[in-house]
Amino acid sequence: MSSTLNIHAINNLLSGKSHDPFAVLGAHPFRDDQNDSGLVVRAFLPGAQSVFVLDLDPDKNHEATLINDQGLFEVILHGIETIKPYRFRVDFGVGTVSTFYDCYSFSPVISDYDLYLYNQGNHYEIYNRLGAHPWLHQGISGVLFAVWAPSATRVSVIGDFNQWDGRRHQMRVRGSSGVWELFIPHLQKGMLYKFEVRTKKGTLLTKADPFAFCFEQRPKTAAIIYDVEQFRWTDEIWMRSRTKKNHLTQPLSIYEVHLGSWRRRAEEDNRWLTYRESVEELIPYVKDLGFNAIEFLPLAEHPFDGSWGYQVTGYYAATSRFGSPDDLMYLVNECHKEGLAVILDWVPAHFPKDSYALEYFDGTHLYEHADPRKGIQRDWDTLIFNYGRNEVRNFLVANALFWLEKYHIDGLRIDAVAAMLYLDYSRKDGEWIPNQYGGNENLEAIEFIKILNTKIYERFPGVMTIAEESTAWPGVSRPVHLGGLGFLFKWNMGWMHDMLTFMSKDPIHRRFHMEMLTFALLYAFHENFILPLSHDEVVHGKASLLSKMPGDDWQKFANLRLLLGYMYGEPGKKMLFMGGEFGQWWEWDHQQSLQWHLLEFEPHQGLQRYVKDLNRTYLSQPAMYENDFDPSGFEWIDFRDADSTVVSFIRKGKSPDDMLVFVFNFTPVPRIGYRIGVFKKGHYDTLINSDADDYGGSGFGLSSGIIADAIPWHGKPYSLDLDLPPLGMLLLKPSEIENH
Repeated sequence: MSSTLNIHAINNLLSGKSHDPFAVLGAHPFRDDQNDSGLVVRAFLPGAQSVFVLDLDPDKNHEATLINDQGLFEVILHGIETIKPYRFRVDFGVGTVSTFYDCYSFSPVISDYDLYLYNQGNHYEIYNRLGAHPWLHQGISGVLFAVWAPSATRVSVIGDFNQWDGRRHQMRVRGSSGVWELFIPHLQKGMLYKFEVRTKKGTLLTKADPFAFCFEQRPKTAAIIYDVEQFRWTDEIWMRSRTKKNHLTQPLSIYEVHLGSWRRRAEEDNRWLTYRESVEELIPYVKDLGFNAIEFLPLAEHPFDGSWGYQVTGYYAATSRFGSPDDLMYLVNECHKEGLAVILDWVPAHFPKDSYALEYFDGTHLYEHADPRKGIQRDWDTLIFNYGRNEVRNFLVANALFWLEKYHIDGLRIDAVAAMLYLDYSRKDGEWIPNQYGGNENLEAIEFIKILNTKIYERFPGVMTIAEESTAWPGVSRPVHLGGLGFLFKWNMGWMHDMLTFMSKDPIHRRFHMEMLTFALLYAFHENFILPLSHDEVVHGKASLLSKMPGDDWQKFANLRLLLGYMYGEPGKKMLFMGGEFGQWWEWDHQQSLQWHLLEFEPHQGLQRYVKDLNRTYLSQPAMYENDFDPSGFEWIDFRDADSTVVSFIRKGKSPDDMLVFVFNFTPVPRIGYRIGVFKKGHYDTLINSDADDYGGSGFGLSSGIIADAIPWHGKPYSLDLDLPPLGMLLLKPSEIENH
């Protein structure tokens, strides 16, 4: 059992401590004491009974000698000097004899330029290199594995193809880049794998691939080799037209969905719908309701259902709960064919502490900050990304671009932006570290956000980035070159809070809180706002939208119709969480389906018809969306009538003749002969009366319309003498165009 290796090198290899397995295994030039040259070939194949080296010697195959009983083989090929990919023929004593290429006979794959860009934080397609990729290398098919673990002393690929033995496929480190790679021939899609990482302290960690495209379904955690290039897209028309869209002047009505609880199969152990089943059920439903976009709560892989997807362990993997990556691509493709944009919630603010994922990845705080005053998000007991590290920033920016490129996603709603912007977010004195200037701004996160938005809009014109940001940070939805953060839209969290607080009050008390209705208009044009009625407000004891409303059942439905009408009337794009469109009674439960049986009852049917008509009217009336972010598109008629608790305003389109009149009565008292001023004379058509019989209302108020009187009112030359329905909205449009 003599060997050309010293005992130290053998022991390091067999114990999995070798930092450079390519220096030991594979084919190497050899010269003996007699100055004869050749190659020495070594292989570590535990359990092998015989090993032959093929291909290197054109005249014969050479049998290797077992030099260590753990499975280390060696053979010297005299007179052979050319190193090229070669095969082993191995008899393991079980089954047929195996013939396969040696992974240590191949040259590196990833270029030095790739590594340079990644270490600089500027490789925005790094997902095409790191991770696991089916690959043709030196004419041989296999899989390229690569992972960033700069402080590791050894990294191995482990999987069902090597009995999860970390000694079998030890990777090569690429200089000082911190990237480890290994091309393994013959592997195929569908095989399971992880990385085994030896830390500087000698601890062995089993880690999921940060760049994996697919995982086993939870609670299992192995990655699956997958090719995300195999799906055949047929949405070319949508993708071409998307590049020309100006979302600021177009209608945007978003239906927010948690796919795991939108609809479940109660008769099949309460299982959720698959991606492909959602094509058959979700898409027609959303289309019928009149929404033109679907926003999904995060669909990246996550271990805990109760996190709703907001604690991600697989940033590049579509969750396997609902099917394969191709299945999600099919869902997006079919949405596009039906004219629906797809927005995905994305979570770059924090990640969970699951030991198999990003946390303490290479035995150091690699992705997260080491100091808990910067590295722990206490609200969710999660870890905060270290945005100042080039490779971490690159990981996240490339991930956003990945979803836009590989999955044709039309927009990303970025979660918890406020938590990223402020070092003292949800922290007490002494629990945070000021920035270099002594402030509470997270300068590294701010720079990351600006780079993120800049690269997204450079590469994917026509997409949307949406900030969930709840503070008064200036310029969230302003371009980076003008000093903003670069988002296209910002959720108006203040509007949502004020409106739900106001609407939950007994109508008799609303007169004392009218500022909650009007305050949002003081800052409505400072940002490009989306008005959300989101999932956050219908969970954890907050009650469903319908249950928040005061009064008896009839008043609850009337109040909800009034709230939705006010949202559609005010400037800003629209978003409604699933279940709100038909009046779910229960608050949202991620483990249960929506209460679809309620649609057997007329009040819920009426509310659903109302939402359809709101969307139909919204999409057909430019005055409701063209000037959302221009003060010239909105004008109060009267917001001072607290005694009656009635507000009225005008929405204007880009055409001077395009205007709509909205009137809202926030009390259950009908207002007979209520006069409001208008600019135009002639007939005003009733587009929507929220109290109509068809919606479950009392049928009070205008049905066909009214003619304006030549009576000046509210500083305008004409006026309308209206009968306002209780807890109702009237939406009117002049049909005879005459300027004042």
